[in-house]
Amino acid sequence: MTALVTKWKQCWPGLGVASITGMAALFLSEHYGAPAMLFALLLGMAVSFLYQQDSPCSCGIDFAATTLLRTGVVLLGLRIALGDLVVLGWETALVLALAIFTTILLGVFLARALGFQKRFGALTGGSVSICGASAALAISTILPAGKNHERDTLLTVIGVTAMSTIAMILYPIIAQQLGLTETQSGIFIGGTIHDVAQVVGAGYSISDEAGDLATLTKLVRVAMLMPVVLIMMVVIKHHFKRKNIEADGQVPKLPLFLVGFVVLMLVNSFFTLPEALTSGASDISRFFLVVSITAIGMKSNLGKLAEVGVLPIVLIVTETVWIALLILGYLWWR
Repeated sequence: MTALVTKWKQCWPGLGVASITGMAALFLSEHYGAPAMLFALLLGMAVSFLYQQDSPCSCGIDFAATTLLRTGVVLLGLRIALGDLVVLGWETALVLALAIFTTILLGVFLARALGFQKRFGALTGGSVSICGASAALAISTILPAGKNHERDTLLTVIGVTAMSTIAMILYPIIAQQLGLTETQSGIFIGGTIHDVAQVVGAGYSISDEAGDLATLTKLVRVAMLMPVVLIMMVVIKHHFKRKNIEADGQVPKLPLFLVGFVVLMLVNSFFTLPEALTSGASDISRFFLVVSITAIGMKSNLGKLAEVGVLPIVLIVTETVWIALLILGYLWWR
């Protein structure tokens, strides 16, 4: 108990700063219509001087960037039910799985071609194909730690958030120009835009029917976060074993937050939960993720970000275009 109190005393200054900054990001997002994740990153980077060696805020910022992050991902499970797959249909669900798989593979190959590590391609590909910044944060926790680990996570969150905002504006226009029906528009929006909030905004800007189907399609993509993370863990372990590399603790174990995500998803699938509970959990999850991104922004080094140049943008844009063309091809064939 004494250790817990001591830990809390060490963490509360940084946790408080990260929480207040996160609330500021949410306030700005609601009043100016821009993504809260983007505001959180920018505000976090603006006060990155708080994260310094021997700073009283360091412990709390680390806590927000790790424990709060995992808790936020766990609570995402209450937004998803297995019945969503049944409603959407096996054919569409299969195409979404194919889109996720091929986008991640494309990211890995492009990352190598552009001079990045393969783990960066897996991170960007998973983020683009599943659920944007939330997926980036979840996947980064199971990737082997490296000297550019936090930089890569930050670059990915910035990139997918920016692309998601652009897509929210452009994709409804594209759907209209291509003459897509409301059903097709819903699948296109939900199957391609990165973040949930932007999917909702784009879908309901077309119609209520398109918005409902876009949200459902997006939640099916979010549900695939768990199998993707598990597959990545298996691949990483196989890589270390095949190369006979000393892991030094880099091989990820099954994270408890992933177990919690699955448990809550199953609970939501087999039990009828009160709307107030699921809505409250969704709001708490969003807040925790915003605060954790704020903390990651505080831990960032702007000099290192500037050194990378435009290549990460090229990578994320290519992945975004790929998944959009794939879903449009399916709708045309269908």
